[in-house]
Amino acid sequence: MAVEVIMPKAGSEMEEGEIVQWFKNEGDHVEEGEVLLEIVTDKVNMEVEAEATGTLLKILAQAGDVVPVVQTIAWIGEPGEKIPGASESGEVAPAETIIEKKVDYTPVKEVEKVDYSGLRATPAARAYARKKGIDLSKVKGSGPKGRIHKDDVLDYKLNSKVKISPLAERIAKIEGINTESIVGTGPNGKIMKADIMAVLHGATKVEAAPKAEVAPKAPKAPKAPNENQWGVVETVPMSPMRKVISKRMSESYFSAPTFVVNVEVDMTELLALRKKVVDAIIEETGKKATVTDFISLAVIKSLMKHPYVNASLSSDEKEMYLHHYVNLSIAVGMDSGLVVPVIKGADKMSLKELVVASKEITTKALNGKLKPDEMADSTFTISNLGMYGVKSFVPIINQPNTAILGVSATVPKPVVYNGEVTVRPIMTLTLTADHRVVDGLEGAKFMKTLKEAIENPLSLLI
Repeated sequence: MAVEVIMPKAGSEMEEGEIVQWFKNEGDHVEEGEVLLEIVTDKVNMEVEAEATGTLLKILAQAGDVVPVVQTIAWIGEPGEKIPGASESGEVAPAETIIEKKVDYTPVKEVEKVDYSGLRATPAARAYARKKGIDLSKVKGSGPKGRIHKDDVLDYKLNSKVKISPLAERIAKIEGINTESIVGTGPNGKIMKADIMAVLHGATKVEAAPKAEVAPKAPKAPKAPNENQWGVVETVPMSPMRKVISKRMSESYFSAPTFVVNVEVDMTELLALRKKVVDAIIEETGKKATVTDFISLAVIKSLMKHPYVNASLSSDEKEMYLHHYVNLSIAVGMDSGLVVPVIKGADKMSLKELVVASKEITTKALNGKLKPDEMADSTFTISNLGMYGVKSFVPIINQPNTAILGVSATVPKPVVYNGEVTVRPIMTLTLTADHRVVDGLEGAKFMKTLKEAIENPLSLLI
């Protein structure tokens, strides 16, 4: 029986994915687990593997197509096998909805019918352009491969008009001067009275420049660097990944009433233990255990004693889900943005297993090879900026988690130890918690448990 290949859903925020390339052609033999194609989402580039062994019978969406999640994009089966939905001649209709090629057949006036089949634009951008009578072919897209988003159309609408001062506009109207061909000397190219007067002294009328020359300039203007009295301001469009990060962080920051707990932890014993076991772990696993790995183990052990810190809240805020297991997220920063891969079943792992799992998931994240389920179902998140010398910071909760731990740098500090002032390696840990689920007292208890685990690290190995 033929098996369908679908556009995977890589996280709750993903609504569509773009096919970058197919690694197999129709008629090729594929093995289960073999990479079929590469897609790009708002978060990462991702390889999609075959879920069955057989022949790639039909490809329904091509490279460059943008397809909704869980939409069928191909079929795998036995050679000659009939595909569900195929006609008697064996022809198969393309994917039901390919956003990039979608055409709106709503009856409109003839003058409004424009062929945008070759353009890359989101449904929202197309709908807004139709409503406002904007020609999408004149809009510059900021998405992958020039894909046009609604914000790009709004940008074009706001900036495509000639910028002119009221006085200059009045003079131009009286004198019959076409302002489209005038380059303004005011802020951001605004046409001023002096510009109109300069035209009047040279000629009584200026013919409008050909539309082919003027139209392309409109969308480019807001993207170009602007110069003011202090210097140059560069306008950089937000990438799809950055837009999603912006949306999720705003939702988290403005929807969750949070509180913050800071503790200073003496890292002497943990650093000494790491030094003793690091070579043995490298010899057995080929992976180097980092300070983050030891802290992660301490966090996992502590979370099992404080389920409200390892919880999530229902969308209607009427139920709390207490997780009696730990799926640990590790924030991984890249030039293009932030991804948060998840170590599933971390509470059942030994230190060595955790080191291996952490390195594998981080490497996948950095190489853009994460699978959809490797970024889903986290219960708690760790964000570490210590390697950059950061002494303290307040992370924003990675929802639907109810808390996140910020790990800072280990710095030598004078402290009182056994009645004497001595210099010890001290690290600041910061817990940001959702007050709807976690009370301040519970947050403080969790941090106390975590501090004790880190300062007595042998207990982590028992």
